[in-house]
This record gives sequence, structure tokens and C-alpha cells, in this order.
Amino acid sequence: MCPPVTLKSLFDWLFPQRRNQMCKKQIWRHRRNTETLSIKQQGLCFKTRTNAEVIIFFIHLNFIRLNFNMFVTDIRKEFYDVVVNQRVALFVSPDIDALCACKVLQALFHCDQVQYTLVPVAGWQDLGTAFMEHKEQYQYFVLINCGANVDLLETLQPEEDSVFFICDTHRPVDVVNVYNDTQIKLLIKQDDDLGVPSYDDIFRDDEEDEEGDGDDSGNESDGSAEPSGKRRRYDEDALERRIERQRARREWEARRREILFDYEQYEFHGTSAALVMFELAWVMSKDTKDMLWWSVIGVTDQWVHDKIPHMKYVTDIATLQRHVSRHNHRNEDEENSLSIDCMRITFEYDLRLVLYQHWSLYESICNSCYTSCSFKLWSINGQKKLQEFLADMGLPLKQVRQKFNSMDMSIKENLREVIEESANKFSMKDIRVQTFAVNFGFKNRFLASDVVHAAAALLENVEKDEMPTDNFIKALDCLSRSNLERLHLGIDLAKKKLKAIQQTVASCICTNLILSQGPFLYCHLLEGTPDVKLFSKPLALTLLCKYLLKAFICSTRNKRCKILPLIMAAPLDVEKGTVIVLGIPPESETSDKKNFFGRAFEKAAESTSSRTLHDHFDTSVIELKMEDRGKFLDALITLLS
Repeated sequence: MCPPVTLKSLFDWLFPQRRNQMCKKQIWRHRRNTETLSIKQQGLCFKTRTNAEVIIFFIHLNFIRLNFNMFVTDIRKEFYDVVVNQRVALFVSPDIDALCACKVLQALFHCDQVQYTLVPVAGWQDLGTAFMEHKEQYQYFVLINCGANVDLLETLQPEEDSVFFICDTHRPVDVVNVYNDTQIKLLIKQDDDLGVPSYDDIFRDDEEDEEGDGDDSGNESDGSAEPSGKRRRYDEDALERRIERQRARREWEARRREILFDYEQYEFHGTSAALVMFELAWVMSKDTKDMLWWSVIGVTDQWVHDKIPHMKYVTDIATLQRHVSRHNHRNEDEENSLSIDCMRITFEYDLRLVLYQHWSLYESICNSCYTSCSFKLWSINGQKKLQEFLADMGLPLKQVRQKFNSMDMSIKENLREVIEESANKFSMKDIRVQTFAVNFGFKNRFLASDVVHAAAALLENVEKDEMPTDNFIKALDCLSRSNLERLHLGIDLAKKKLKAIQQTVASCICTNLILSQGPFLYCHLLEGTPDVKLFSKPLALTLLCKYLLKAFICSTRNKRCKILPLIMAAPLDVEKGTVIVLGIPPESETSDKKNFFGRAFEKAAESTSSRTLHDHFDTSVIELKMEDRGKFLDALITLLS
């Protein structure tokens, strides 16, 4: 009878090129003391004891070579069925897409009575603290919009039985996470353009070099009884082999650095986490209209905060449109019989005017990035253009300046067509955009973007000195149709936030605060600027940054400046002397939204020993000591020139 097949021999036989010491430690971490391997796959159980059984085992599992990573392919079987009878810790990032994904998962957990603990985590320090507090009570952890873009096991140092399910839009995914199949499970859509390097390109067998060196030294010791001439030939051959191996290794390491640099150079975002969670509910036939609406908000959040390319947004909207049609068709008769509690989602080409149905049309036009930049409303000529635009529409100023709900019905009925017709004359051909609206009964109607702005305003509310956790819960609650009062409160906060952004943009443009620093534009908000506290929050600063860059491009005559990225700094903590710094890529409708500032910030901080804190899940957002701002920017200029 053949001897038993150990796990090490099985791994080496299956992956002769894949025995890198570090990766072995990661991949076979909690199995390293196991001498035999039991695997249940496709309804069959194999206990590998003989070489003959190993061959049968490989016939049934020949796909392992092709899929030796931990992307979950069957989200129901590999994720939900695993955690449904367990206690789960749910770590959620503070962004709207993550909140929506959390709502979908909470609904599924409530349906199946899954015990879970929800923990908001604002950054890597929060994540580490939350894990330390919960690692004794929980084996299974679900991370939403956090954890994918770093080596999570290295960061958290978990026990060997801890399992992490990561549903994260941040790209690129860390390669060690990709090739760990024991503790890390990625709930990420495979049709995203991930571009993960192949295993052999980034992991190498160190043992082979050591064994080769051992063989050479063995040859030398064995040849000690041989004539000296023969021993010299052995020494020369061994030296040549060693030099050749060292040269090959240096070439491989250089190629590896180049491959990893190309892979990790840009930060971008993949498919919405809320959409991934909704598709889980759909696969399980447990999807509801509320879940569908949350997934719509999640995708819209990516568009509002400019995280995904326009074509990606259109593709995801088309996917959601099919689900909306299915739900509306399925419940058509039922909806007609419902009272004011009914909920109906509709696909629409609506106006790119923020909150216009909850504001006056005039205020919405003035505070929307698209129209404000098109008219250049920070200038006198821009204000004249706006008046001409309103006159061209033929709408009385009294109607335009009062709340949308109070406008005459005859005006509201064809308002979108009237605005679109006049917008085309003023070179605003993209005034309408694909989106969704929801009706709660006969009174309350919201666009998906309305809810995104309201939830973001609640999430980053600075009017009261409340804990971030309290704001997180309020933002989460406003997504439920049973909490419409909180949603309306969020809309009021969003109006104030949008006004503050518009006024800050106008101030920066008129006072020439945007400076060209060579390879990028730079703007620093000074302490004492109105509403500066609001812009210490990443979502608000992101909206300001996008708005400001677009406004600058519309107002400048310098063609070179129109293709430059923007770095913006705002006061964070006056007592500590820190600022929050954000970098965004050049403005372009056809841009792939890939951001290179994350890596650039790391390199600049490292080369100048600047005191920075890279705590945000978005690598393009950092905290910096004010005293180090000069040398940090100089290093960035040198690095990017």
C-alpha cells in the first residue's frame, strides 16, 4: 500500500511552483498541523490516503489550479449558508453605499433570525479596535466597504479560526487577500475589471533556492575525497549555478515590483456593495422592494460622489431597471389595491438639479454643480445668463422662487421638457440623467439622489457635537420608509451643506485660491473660512473638491490647467495642528475615475518623513501636520513632475 499523502506533499504536487514561504504561511495557516486533507466538493467526500485516491481527487477538483483564490463564486452557498446559523460581527464603513448594503443584509438576517452585532468603523484604527473588542465572541466577521485593499490578516493579526467575508468596492484588492482561501472570502463581482496578477508572477519559491544552495554545499562535502582538480570543477559549477539563480531571482523581483506597481498604482471603485447584497437576496428569492430601493441608492451614491465612470453607472442602472420592472409587474394588481402605504419605484430621465422637488427651482439651479458651472454663477455675467435662461423658459419669477410643491400644477406637469428645451440652447445638453424615483403612498416622492444627499448630510452632521456613531445610526434610519421625518430632516441639512459648498466655490474662484503647482492644482481652505468645519468630513470635502475643479475648468483660460488633478486641504483639528488632504483625478466625462494620489501621498510622506495619518479606507484621503505641509507638497511636485 502506498504511504499516506501529507498536506505538504499534496500542495507541492499540485503547485510545484507555488511554495513561497510567506504565502504558504498565509494560505495554509490554520491547516499546517494537519497531516491528511478532507475536502467535500460537489457532494463527494475524499480522504486522501493513497496516490491512487489522490489521482481521483484531482480529476474531480481539477479546477483548483484555475481558481486558486478566494473570490466567492456562489454567494449563497459560500457566504450566507455559512453564517446563517452563526453569530456575526458586522463592520460597516461610513459611506452611503455601505449603509444601503448593511440595510439589505440586516433585512436578510432579520428574516432568518441571524444574531449579529453592527459596528460602524470610520477607518483602519476603528477597524482594529472593533476587531480586538469582538474577536473573543465571534468567529465570523462581515466587512462592508472596508478591508479589501490591505493585507487584512497582517493588519488585524486574527486567530486561525477567524473568517472574514469582505464586500468592498475599493480597488485594487490586496494580492495576499486574493490568494488566501482559508480566512479571507471576497464578496466581489468577478465581472469587474480586477486585473489581479497571476500567482506565479508575484509569489516565488524561496525553498528551491535554499535547497539548491544545500545541494551545492553537499556536492562540495561529498567531493572532499576527490582529487583537487575535480573538486575545483565542482566548485566552479556550483558557483555558476548560484550566480545564475541569483541573477534569475533579481530579474524576477524586478519584474514583480513592476507588476505590483502597475496593479497598485491607481485607486478606483467596483460594483456597489448594496447591489451585490441585493443580488444575494434575489438569488435566495427573498428580495423586496425596500431592498431594491436600497440598492438603487447605493449605486446612485457612487454616481453622486463620482466614484465610478459614467458607463459603469449606466450598466448598473440597466441591471436595476430589470429588477424594478420585475417587481412592478409582479405586484401590479396588488399595488392598485393598496392604500397610502404603497411603495412604487420608477425609472426616469430626470433633471440634474439637486433636491429641486424639495426646494425652489431657483435655489436648486443656483446650488447644483452642473448648472452653476455652466452659467458661472460666481460672476456677474453668470447671473445675467441665469436670468436669460429663466426668461427663455417663460416661467414667472414668483413661481420659480417658491417651493416646488407650491408651484402651479400646469407648470409642474411639463417642467422637465421646458427646462431641457431651454438648457439645449445654453449648451447644457446633459441636463437630464437616468435615475430612479420612489413614491411612498400619494404624498412622498423622492429621487435616489435626494436620499443620497440627505443620508450623507446626516452622516456628517456637524451642527451638534454628537458622536459619529449617533450620526451613523440616524443616517441608517433615514433609509427606512418608516422614518420619513428623519429623511426630511436630512434633506434640510443637505440644503445647508449644498449652499455652503456653492458659496465656498464662489469664494475660492473669486479670490484665486486655486494655485497651479506644476503637475497638479492646489487649494487650501484657511481656518476661519465660513463652514470650514463641514469640510473636515471626507464626503463633504469630496463634493466640494469635485465642484471646485469643475468650476475652475469652466472659468480658466489656461488649457493646461484644464487637464490637471486637484489637491485640497482643509483644517481638521486646530489644537493638534492637522489638516485633512484629499486628491482627485483630472475632470473628464469619459474618465475612468482612477485616482493615483493614494500611492503618491504614501511616497511623498515616506521620502520627507512628513507626519501623516493614512487612516481612511480611501487612500486618497490623509491627515497631515500643518508644519509638514510645505515639504510634503514639494515632494509631491518632484514625484509627479
